[in-house]
Formats: sequence, structure tokens, C-alpha cells
Amino acid sequence: MRLFLQRLTLLVRRLDPEAWLDAAARGWRGPALAALITMVAGSLSLFTLPPLDRDESRFAQATTQMLESGDLVMIEFQDQPRFKKPVGIHWLQAAAVSAVSSPEARDIWAFRLPSLLGAALAAAACAWGAAAFVGPRAAFLAGTLLGVSGLLATEASIAKTDAALCGAVTLTMAALGRLYGAARGGPPAGLWTRAAFWSGIALALLVKGPIGPAVALLAGLALWAADREAGWARGLKWGWGLLLVAVVTLPWAAAITVATDGGFWATAVGGDLAPKLAGGQEGHGAPPGYHTLLAPFLIFPGSLLLPAAAVLAWKRRSEPGVRFALAWLLPTWLLFEILPTKLVHYTLPAYGALAWLMAAALADPAGAFFNRVTRISGAALSLLAALLFAAIAIIGLRQYGDPSDTFAAVLTAVLYLAAGAAGAGLLLRGAAMRAIAAAVVLGVLAHGMLAGVLLPRLEPLWLSKRAAALLSQAMLDPKSGLTQGPVEVAGYAEPSLVFALGARTGLDDAAAAAAAVAHGRPAIVEQREEAGFRAALAAAHSGARKVGSVSGVNYSNGDDMTLTVYAPLAARPAEPVRAPVLK
Repeated sequence: MRLFLQRLTLLVRRLDPEAWLDAAARGWRGPALAALITMVAGSLSLFTLPPLDRDESRFAQATTQMLESGDLVMIEFQDQPRFKKPVGIHWLQAAAVSAVSSPEARDIWAFRLPSLLGAALAAAACAWGAAAFVGPRAAFLAGTLLGVSGLLATEASIAKTDAALCGAVTLTMAALGRLYGAARGGPPAGLWTRAAFWSGIALALLVKGPIGPAVALLAGLALWAADREAGWARGLKWGWGLLLVAVVTLPWAAAITVATDGGFWATAVGGDLAPKLAGGQEGHGAPPGYHTLLAPFLIFPGSLLLPAAAVLAWKRRSEPGVRFALAWLLPTWLLFEILPTKLVHYTLPAYGALAWLMAAALADPAGAFFNRVTRISGAALSLLAALLFAAIAIIGLRQYGDPSDTFAAVLTAVLYLAAGAAGAGLLLRGAAMRAIAAAVVLGVLAHGMLAGVLLPRLEPLWLSKRAAALLSQAMLDPKSGLTQGPVEVAGYAEPSLVFALGARTGLDDAAAAAAAVAHGRPAIVEQREEAGFRAALAAAHSGARKVGSVSGVNYSNGDDMTLTVYAPLAARPAEPVRAPVLK
């Protein structure tokens, strides 16, 4: 390990990242390249990571049912309305699946494409907005640091709202920042900048409701409080801007209101938003400071630059670019710290502001923000984050892996440690640009190994995938048309299994599973329901053939589980079927 790090350090010293950045970041190339790097970082697990529980599979299944029914207004999971988020992500997923796959194929990667593109939009918009205040090199770095951050790179490969929301909000704030900068001597901001602002607002509303407009409003109020004036905001073209937002959002809002007799809004506000404001919804409560404590880990490999960014934010707080970044960052961050319900991705819409500040500190020609304290603390944060992710890889191997997974786990840990150590070592030597270059390259590789290689190999985590594969191999999947459906499941109700088997999949008890087998349908029974299942079969004077079992852990609740597939006695195949080994 020591020899590897020494050779890596020698290699990085021979690079000239500053010259490369100057050439690559000019004009439109900076935002485009930041988006491309983000897509590479986010796509490393796009195809290999199985459908996740619970939110990703719920979103994907609801989109599948939209495509199967042709109803693009209602949002449903099985036969239950899903009135929590607006329709935007489902429309984007439906468009992606229609373009590159089909709902029957259940290709989760197709549902993830809007998230990947949303992350790329966030990186490009971050770089474009920063270019109004700093040079092209720093602007490109800002977009790249946001795009390769552990949190956004992860959300980019998950089929839910958060990466798309980050893209919409970052576009909104980048345009707002350019308008603010133009009023203070910066580059002019024309019609397309205003159109970008209102387009971002409309997209954010369709994807996740009021969060996007709230971020922009909080930033505007903070700037008004700091500057004691907000005349620049009159240049937003409120008339046609609000009309654009209305044209994009009101048709579906009216349609869902009519279709549900107002029930969507009552459930979305009263059943989802209000509980999050009132308390820790669904066990996700945490005290203030939660997001701040996690930020150095979630923004890795940018952790190196956080202390220098904090110093820059204080010393240059009166400069337009820094002031705008702080107005974007602090009110939104404080809001989510105060709210009792906390999930790690809630503050993601503010990460673009962090990236601006980090890139501005890095691009300072005098290196004024990398003193002894910021270098040591940045190196410590980088090493701490790297150690945490390396530990996750090793713990994952010990708890859920087998000897064949050892190489992937060790390589993942080594890459994380190399990213943290190379970045820390170069930063301590005063080579901040080389430090972040090494940390970014190695950090992206490490994230790809963790999310794209190691996690998919940990079979006990993927009960739904393995159970569905067992059904398919036994020719018991109703989608094949070879057996009667739907499948009845007792004791296990994760959405990923519904996504794999179809909307009509039964999620009931042991008696329902026994009745399904008695009527010629397959069933999946969790071990805690076995006794009841066998008793119900005996009471019905029926029998079942055991096809096979898969064991693992339901990571949604931490329970160890064994799922057994049963077939009706009349559906015996020609030869026994073994449980598949999935890698």
C-alpha cells in the first residue's frame, strides 16, 4: 500500500492539471465537460445495481403502471394511489423507458436515465453559473466537484426525484446568480438566462413541488437583507415567466385535481409534507447538525476543500459571487437542519453553492485560503471520509459477502484510501490543484467499484432479484405466459419484488398464499409464515411443491429472511430447478 501511494504521488506530480484545465474549461466546454464527467461517475452503477427498496422501486413501478395503463395523470402503486410527489419524474421516466426499453422488460437502468441527466444538468448549470463570478477554470471545477460528489453520483443512478430536483434547482440558482451578478458589473444576462430561471422553477415544481421555488425565494430574501435592496429582481420578467410556469404545471395540476376530487393535494400536503414539518416522519428524525456532520462524507472527494471554502466565504463575503453562494447555501441548509425529518439527500439542492465556494478557494492564484490550518483540517476530513467508505466496503464483505467477493471489496477499500491519502498528502505539500485532481480521479473509481461492482455482488442484500430469478428459471413467472398468475407473497412486501413480478402481485398472508397454490398459482412464503402456510394448505386438503429458497437480509428493516418459492403440484417441471447464483 505504501509503495502504491508513493508511485501514485510521483505520477500526479508529473501532471500539469492547471494547464489542462485552462484548455478544457474555456467557453461552453467547461459546463459540457463537467456534465460528461458527472455522467461517467453516475453511470458506473447504472446497469449493475439491482432495483432498490423502497423509494426507487415504488417510483419505477408507478411509472410502469402509467405506461401499461396509458393514464399519465394518476400515480398509483398497485391498486393504491401514490399521492406524495408531483408527476414530473414519472413523465421523465416514462419518456426514457419508451425511448430505450419497454415497461415489460423491467430494465431499471432505463428508469434511472432521468436521474443521470438531472445530475449532468446540475453539474453543467453549476459551472455555467459560477462562470459569471470566477474564471472558466474555477467554474469548471465547481461543476465537476458537484457532479462527482458521493451524494450526487449516488443519486444519479437511482430512479427517484432527487438528482432531477438537484438539476432543476441548480439551473434555477445559476440563472438567478447570473442575473444578480449582471446587476453588479458582471457579464450581461439576457433572455435565455431568464428563460433558464423560469424553466428551472417549472421543472422543480413538477418534480418535487415547492422545494425549488423555496430555495430561490430564501436566497432572494437573504440577498435583500444583506444588500438592503433587491431592484435587480425586477429584471426577472415576472409576467411571461410566471405564464411559462403556469403553462408547464397547471394542466396536470388541474387534471389530477379533477381526477381525485382534490384528494391528491389533501394527501400530498396533509399526509406527506405536514408530517415532515411536524416531526420525524417514518423514523427519520434527527437533531440539528445532522446535515452538517454528514456533509464532509457526502461531498467526498471535495472534503479536501471545505475548510478553505469556509475561510473564503468569511473573508470575501461582500463580493457578489460569494455573497450569492452564501445566500443560496445558508438559508436552505438552516431550514433543513431545523426541520425534524431528515434524510441525507435533503440538502442536495444547496450543494452547488458549496461547490462554488470550494472551486473559488482552489482557483485563487495566491493560494491565500490554504494556510496551515485549512490544509491540515482538509487533509483530515479527506482521510476520515476515505476511511469510512473503506470500512463500509470491508464490513459489507464480512457481513454479506463470500470469498469470491474479497478482491472487489479490497480493491474498493484501497481506491478509497488512495483517494483520501493522495489528496491529503498533496494538499499538505501545498499542491492543492494536484490534490483535488488525484482525489477526484481515484474517488470516482472508488465509487464505481463500491456501487457498481461490490454492492451488486453481495447476494444476501438482493432478495427480490434472487426470488424473481428463481421463479423465472422454474418457468413460474406469470409474465412469461407459461403459468397462471399473479404470484402471491406472504411475509415479504418490498416494492422491488412487485416491480420484478408485476402490479397484480399479491402481498398478503399465509392463508392467501395457500389459496393461490390451491388455485394453480405460484407463491413466495417467508419463513415466519411457513407454519401458517402449511396449516392453511392442510385445511384446504391441498399440497404444494417446494421449488427452492433464497436467504438474506431485508435491508429496509434489517430482518434476516428466507423466501421459499412454491408451485402447485400440477405444475411440476420436467427436472428439478436449482436456486440461481447471481453475480
